[in-house]
Amino acid sequence: MSRAAPSPAPAPSDPNAPAKANAPQARPAARRARAPKPVTGEPPTAPSAPSAPVAPRAEGEATQASIESIARDLATAIVEKRLPPGTWLREEALGRVYSVSRTKIRAALVMLAKDRLIETVPDKGSFVSRPSVQEAREVFAVRRILESEVVRLFVAQASRADYQLLEQHIRFERSTLKTSTTAGHVQEKLLGDFHVALAEATGNQTLAQLVSDLVARCSLIAMLYHSSNDPHCSSGEHAEFLRICKSGDADAAVACMVEHLARIEASLALDSERADRQHDLVKALLA
Repeated sequence: MSRAAPSPAPAPSDPNAPAKANAPQARPAARRARAPKPVTGEPPTAPSAPSAPVAPRAEGEATQASIESIARDLATAIVEKRLPPGTWLREEALGRVYSVSRTKIRAALVMLAKDRLIETVPDKGSFVSRPSVQEAREVFAVRRILESEVVRLFVAQASRADYQLLEQHIRFERSTLKTSTTAGHVQEKLLGDFHVALAEATGNQTLAQLVSDLVARCSLIAMLYHSSNDPHCSSGEHAEFLRICKSGDADAAVACMVEHLARIEASLALDSERADRQHDLVKALLA
Protein backbone atom coordinates (compact mmCIF):
# COMPACT_ATOMS: atom_id res chain seq x y z
CA MET A 1 0.00 0.00 0.00
CA SER A 2 1.61 3.31 -1.16
CA ARG A 3 2.02 6.25 1.11
CA ALA A 4 0.68 9.68 0.26
CA ALA A 5 3.30 12.12 -0.92
CA PRO A 6 4.29 14.52 1.82
CA SER A 7 3.03 18.09 1.49
CA PRO A 8 5.69 20.54 0.40
CA ALA A 9 7.13 22.72 3.11
CA PRO A 10 5.72 26.23 3.18
CA ALA A 11 7.95 28.78 1.51
CA PRO A 12 9.55 31.36 3.77
CA SER A 13 7.59 34.54 4.02
CA ASP A 14 8.77 37.31 1.76
CA PRO A 15 8.40 40.80 3.26
CA ASN A 16 8.00 42.27 -0.24
CA ALA A 17 5.26 39.83 -1.27
CA PRO A 18 1.66 41.20 -1.69
CA ALA A 19 -0.74 40.80 1.25
CA LYS A 20 -2.79 37.59 1.45
CA ALA A 21 -6.50 37.51 0.75
CA ASN A 22 -7.28 37.03 4.44
CA ALA A 23 -6.14 40.61 5.13
CA PRO A 24 -8.51 42.56 2.92
CA GLN A 25 -8.51 45.73 5.02
CA ALA A 26 -4.83 46.51 4.69
CA ARG A 27 -4.85 48.42 1.40
CA PRO A 28 -8.10 50.32 1.95
CA ALA A 29 -6.79 51.34 5.37
CA ALA A 30 -3.67 52.64 3.70
CA ARG A 31 -5.75 54.61 1.22
CA ARG A 32 -7.76 56.19 4.01
CA ALA A 33 -4.55 57.11 5.77
CA ARG A 34 -3.44 59.05 2.70
CA ALA A 35 -6.69 61.07 2.62
CA PRO A 36 -7.05 62.74 6.04
CA LYS A 37 -10.44 64.13 6.99
CA PRO A 38 -10.79 67.91 6.94
CA VAL A 39 -10.60 69.67 10.27
CA THR A 40 -14.09 70.94 11.09
CA GLY A 41 -12.80 73.84 13.14
CA GLU A 42 -10.69 75.24 10.30
CA PRO A 43 -12.19 78.42 8.78
CA PRO A 44 -13.30 78.13 5.16
CA THR A 45 -11.20 79.72 2.46
CA ALA A 46 -12.55 83.10 1.39
CA PRO A 47 -13.64 83.31 -2.25
CA SER A 48 -11.31 85.23 -4.50
CA ALA A 49 -14.06 87.34 -6.01
CA PRO A 50 -17.87 87.56 -5.77
CA SER A 51 -19.75 85.77 -8.47
CA ALA A 52 -21.50 87.83 -11.10
CA PRO A 53 -25.25 88.35 -10.59
CA VAL A 54 -27.53 86.20 -12.66
CA ALA A 55 -29.82 88.01 -15.05
CA PRO A 56 -33.31 87.59 -13.56
CA ARG A 57 -35.27 87.48 -16.78
CA ALA A 58 -33.12 85.35 -19.07
CA GLU A 59 -35.29 82.48 -20.25
CA GLY A 60 -32.57 79.89 -19.74
CA GLU A 61 -31.89 80.99 -16.17
CA ALA A 62 -35.42 81.35 -14.80
CA THR A 63 -36.07 77.68 -14.07
CA GLN A 64 -35.84 78.20 -10.31
CA ALA A 65 -37.82 81.45 -10.16
CA SER A 66 -39.86 81.74 -6.98
CA ILE A 67 -43.26 83.35 -6.65
CA GLU A 68 -41.70 86.29 -4.80
CA SER A 69 -38.99 86.83 -7.42
CA ILE A 70 -41.54 86.73 -10.25
CA ALA A 71 -43.75 89.28 -8.47
CA ARG A 72 -40.72 91.48 -7.79
CA ASP A 73 -39.56 91.26 -11.39
CA LEU A 74 -43.00 92.18 -12.74
CA ALA A 75 -43.29 95.07 -10.29
CA THR A 76 -39.92 96.40 -11.47
CA ALA A 77 -41.04 96.15 -15.09
CA ILE A 78 -44.19 98.12 -14.24
CA VAL A 79 -42.32 100.81 -12.30
CA GLU A 80 -39.74 101.12 -15.07
CA LYS A 81 -42.59 101.65 -17.57
CA ARG A 82 -41.75 98.58 -19.62
CA LEU A 83 -45.30 97.38 -18.90
CA PRO A 84 -47.62 100.38 -19.27
CA PRO A 85 -51.09 100.67 -17.71
CA GLY A 86 -53.64 98.37 -19.31
CA THR A 87 -51.12 95.75 -20.45
CA TRP A 88 -52.64 92.26 -20.42
CA LEU A 89 -50.47 89.94 -18.32
CA ARG A 90 -51.09 86.65 -20.08
CA GLU A 91 -50.39 83.68 -17.84
CA GLU A 92 -49.19 81.45 -20.67
CA ALA A 93 -46.64 84.02 -21.85
CA LEU A 94 -45.42 84.69 -18.33
CA GLY A 95 -45.06 80.96 -17.74
CA ARG A 96 -42.80 80.69 -20.78
CA VAL A 97 -40.69 83.67 -19.73
CA TYR A 98 -40.06 82.33 -16.23
CA SER A 99 -40.25 78.60 -17.05
CA VAL A 100 -42.77 77.96 -14.29
CA SER A 101 -46.32 76.67 -14.05
CA ARG A 102 -49.37 78.89 -14.35
CA THR A 103 -50.06 78.17 -10.68
CA LYS A 104 -46.92 80.08 -9.72
CA ILE A 105 -47.77 82.88 -12.11
CA ARG A 106 -51.24 83.24 -10.59
CA ALA A 107 -49.76 83.41 -7.10
CA ALA A 108 -47.36 86.15 -8.20
CA LEU A 109 -50.21 88.10 -9.79
CA VAL A 110 -52.19 87.87 -6.54
CA MET A 111 -49.26 89.52 -4.74
CA LEU A 112 -49.19 92.35 -7.28
CA ALA A 113 -52.95 92.80 -7.01
CA LYS A 114 -52.62 93.31 -3.25
CA ASP A 115 -50.19 96.15 -3.96
CA ARG A 116 -52.67 97.63 -6.47
CA LEU A 117 -50.16 97.38 -9.30
CA ILE A 118 -52.44 95.13 -11.32
CA GLU A 119 -56.14 94.44 -11.45
CA THR A 120 -57.86 91.16 -12.20
CA VAL A 121 -61.01 91.18 -14.32
CA PRO A 122 -63.18 88.02 -14.04
CA ASP A 123 -63.20 85.90 -17.20
CA LYS A 124 -60.72 88.27 -18.86
CA GLY A 125 -57.44 88.12 -16.99
CA SER A 126 -54.97 90.36 -15.18
CA PHE A 127 -53.95 93.81 -16.41
CA VAL A 128 -51.53 96.48 -15.28
CA SER A 129 -53.62 98.95 -13.29
CA ARG A 130 -54.98 102.15 -14.80
CA PRO A 131 -55.44 104.50 -11.83
CA SER A 132 -58.32 106.95 -12.11
CA VAL A 133 -57.85 110.71 -11.70
CA GLN A 134 -59.44 110.53 -8.26
CA GLU A 135 -57.11 107.72 -7.23
CA ALA A 136 -54.12 109.68 -8.51
CA ARG A 137 -55.03 112.68 -6.38
CA GLU A 138 -55.68 110.46 -3.36
CA VAL A 139 -52.30 108.75 -3.69
CA PHE A 140 -50.46 112.07 -3.68
CA ALA A 141 -52.55 113.31 -0.75
CA VAL A 142 -51.60 110.21 1.26
CA ARG A 143 -47.95 110.60 0.28
CA ARG A 144 -47.90 114.16 1.62
CA ILE A 145 -49.31 112.93 4.95
CA LEU A 146 -47.01 109.93 5.31
CA GLU A 147 -43.85 111.59 4.08
CA SER A 148 -44.38 114.55 6.40
CA GLU A 149 -44.12 112.09 9.28
CA VAL A 150 -41.13 110.44 7.60
CA VAL A 151 -39.35 113.81 7.48
CA ARG A 152 -40.03 114.55 11.16
CA LEU A 153 -38.71 111.15 12.19
CA PHE A 154 -35.67 111.53 9.98
CA VAL A 155 -34.72 114.98 11.29
CA ALA A 156 -35.16 113.79 14.88
CA GLN A 157 -33.01 110.68 14.68
CA ALA A 158 -30.93 110.57 11.50
CA SER A 159 -27.29 109.64 11.97
CA ARG A 160 -24.28 110.84 10.03
CA ALA A 161 -24.31 107.57 8.11
CA ASP A 162 -27.95 108.19 7.09
CA TYR A 163 -27.04 111.58 5.65
CA GLN A 164 -24.04 110.13 3.86
CA LEU A 165 -26.21 107.43 2.29
CA LEU A 166 -28.72 109.95 0.95
CA GLU A 167 -25.97 112.28 -0.25
CA GLN A 168 -24.47 109.37 -2.13
CA HIS A 169 -27.87 108.67 -3.68
CA ILE A 170 -28.13 112.29 -4.84
CA ARG A 171 -24.65 112.10 -6.40
CA PHE A 172 -25.76 108.97 -8.22
CA GLU A 173 -28.91 110.77 -9.40
CA ARG A 174 -26.84 113.59 -10.86
CA SER A 175 -24.33 111.32 -12.56
CA THR A 176 -27.17 109.28 -14.06
CA LEU A 177 -28.99 112.35 -15.29
CA LYS A 178 -25.85 113.56 -17.04
CA THR A 179 -25.91 110.45 -19.19
CA SER A 180 -28.02 111.37 -22.19
CA THR A 181 -28.54 107.70 -23.08
CA THR A 182 -30.23 106.91 -19.75
CA ALA A 183 -33.88 106.06 -20.29
CA GLY A 184 -36.47 108.32 -18.70
CA HIS A 185 -38.11 105.48 -16.77
CA VAL A 186 -34.76 104.67 -15.13
CA GLN A 187 -34.35 108.30 -14.10
CA GLU A 188 -37.83 108.42 -12.59
CA LYS A 189 -37.33 105.18 -10.67
CA LEU A 190 -34.06 106.50 -9.28
CA LEU A 191 -35.76 109.70 -8.11
CA GLY A 192 -38.52 107.70 -6.44
CA ASP A 193 -35.95 105.52 -4.70
CA PHE A 194 -34.74 108.60 -2.81
CA HIS A 195 -38.07 108.80 -1.01
CA VAL A 196 -37.97 105.10 -0.17
CA ALA A 197 -34.40 105.38 1.15
CA LEU A 198 -35.46 108.36 3.27
CA ALA A 199 -38.30 106.33 4.80
CA GLU A 200 -36.03 103.35 5.43
CA ALA A 201 -33.61 105.59 7.30
CA THR A 202 -36.27 106.19 9.97
CA GLY A 203 -36.09 102.54 11.02
CA ASN A 204 -39.87 102.16 10.75
CA GLN A 205 -40.20 99.28 8.29
CA THR A 206 -44.00 99.49 8.07
CA LEU A 207 -43.82 103.16 7.16
CA ALA A 208 -41.05 102.47 4.66
CA GLN A 209 -43.12 99.73 2.98
CA LEU A 210 -46.14 102.02 2.69
CA VAL A 211 -44.01 104.72 1.08
CA SER A 212 -42.47 102.17 -1.30
CA ASP A 213 -45.92 100.96 -2.38
CA LEU A 214 -47.15 104.51 -2.96
CA VAL A 215 -44.04 105.45 -4.93
CA ALA A 216 -44.64 102.45 -7.19
CA ARG A 217 -48.24 103.49 -7.76
CA CYS A 218 -47.07 107.03 -8.54
CA SER A 219 -44.92 105.57 -11.31
CA LEU A 220 -48.07 104.11 -12.85
CA ILE A 221 -49.86 107.43 -12.46
CA ALA A 222 -47.00 109.36 -14.04
CA MET A 223 -46.95 106.91 -16.95
CA LEU A 224 -50.70 107.11 -17.51
CA TYR A 225 -51.04 110.86 -17.12
CA HIS A 226 -47.76 111.74 -18.84
CA SER A 227 -45.82 113.65 -16.25
CA SER A 228 -43.82 116.63 -17.47
CA ASN A 229 -41.66 116.57 -14.35
CA ASP A 230 -38.06 117.63 -14.98
CA PRO A 231 -35.84 115.03 -13.31
CA HIS A 232 -33.00 117.56 -12.91
CA CYS A 233 -35.37 119.77 -10.93
CA SER A 234 -36.37 116.88 -8.68
CA SER A 235 -32.76 115.97 -7.95
CA GLY A 236 -31.97 119.58 -7.09
CA GLU A 237 -34.95 119.66 -4.73
CA HIS A 238 -33.69 116.49 -3.04
CA ALA A 239 -30.35 118.20 -2.36
CA GLU A 240 -32.03 121.33 -1.00
CA PHE A 241 -34.32 119.23 1.19
CA LEU A 242 -31.35 117.39 2.69
CA ARG A 243 -29.60 120.70 3.39
CA ILE A 244 -32.64 121.89 5.35
CA CYS A 245 -32.77 118.60 7.28
CA LYS A 246 -29.15 119.11 8.37
CA SER A 247 -30.10 122.46 9.88
CA GLY A 248 -32.46 120.63 12.24
CA ASP A 249 -35.52 122.66 11.23
CA ALA A 250 -38.14 119.92 10.97
CA ASP A 251 -40.99 122.27 10.03
CA ALA A 252 -39.02 123.78 7.16
CA ALA A 253 -38.01 120.30 5.97
CA VAL A 254 -41.65 119.14 6.02
CA ALA A 255 -42.71 122.23 4.06
CA CYS A 256 -39.99 121.55 1.50
CA MET A 257 -41.12 117.93 1.04
CA VAL A 258 -44.82 118.86 0.75
CA GLU A 259 -44.00 121.50 -1.85
CA HIS A 260 -41.84 118.99 -3.75
CA LEU A 261 -44.67 116.43 -3.91
CA ALA A 262 -47.22 119.09 -4.85
CA ARG A 263 -45.04 120.18 -7.78
CA ILE A 264 -44.76 116.59 -9.02
CA GLU A 265 -48.55 116.20 -8.85
CA ALA A 266 -49.02 119.48 -10.69
CA SER A 267 -46.82 118.17 -13.53
CA LEU A 268 -49.42 115.48 -14.30
CA ALA A 269 -51.98 115.98 -17.06
CA LEU A 270 -54.86 114.76 -14.90
CA ASP A 271 -57.44 116.31 -17.21
CA SER A 272 -56.42 114.22 -20.22
CA GLU A 273 -55.94 110.46 -20.13
CA ARG A 274 -54.44 108.84 -23.21
CA ALA A 275 -54.55 105.13 -23.88
CA ASP A 276 -51.05 103.67 -23.96
CA ARG A 277 -50.00 101.40 -26.79
CA GLN A 278 -49.93 97.73 -25.83
CA HIS A 279 -46.37 96.39 -25.56
CA ASP A 280 -45.26 92.90 -26.42
CA LEU A 281 -45.26 91.20 -23.02
CA VAL A 282 -42.37 88.82 -23.59
CA LYS A 283 -40.12 91.44 -25.21
CA ALA A 284 -40.87 93.91 -22.40
CA LEU A 285 -39.87 91.44 -19.70
CA LEU A 286 -36.72 90.33 -21.49
CA ALA A 287 -35.63 93.90 -22.26
